[in-house]
Amino acid sequence: MSDWSQVTRPIPVPNEWTKPFWDSAKQKILSLQRCQSCKHFQHPPYATCVNCMSIDLKFEPVTGQGTIYAYTIMYHTGDKRFASAVPYASIIVELENAPGALLPGNLLESSYTEAKVGRRVEVVFQELNDDFTLPQFRLVL
Repeated sequence: MSDWSQVTRPIPVPNEWTKPFWDSAKQKILSLQRCQSCKHFQHPPYATCVNCMSIDLKFEPVTGQGTIYAYTIMYHTGDKRFASAVPYASIIVELENAPGALLPGNLLESSYTEAKVGRRVEVVFQELNDDFTLPQFRLVL
């Protein structure tokens, strides 16, 4: 299993579109941007809907359960802060109740060899500091 205990993660810099995502994560709630016109979920958040160009967008809570859509195994790191976690699985998750939204994360609490397309995962929240909590994923067994 990857050792994330020694990793000092970069701290996000929210903007006007991403702040609601980070505020929800701090409360251990996964909320994604959804167009109120066409009902399309999108991540990352944008100023307009990528589907219909509407500006009527709101954040809505989602369950945080889904499947691994894609993954890569990180054997090397360009950022030395991640060295203690190598090798690890960096995954893209397709959320089951937020069609169209793909969320990146890391696979925690399992060996990187367990990452496979189609495996079910659920969100877990990793506190970075007093202000930021990072949504990550673990396998649903």
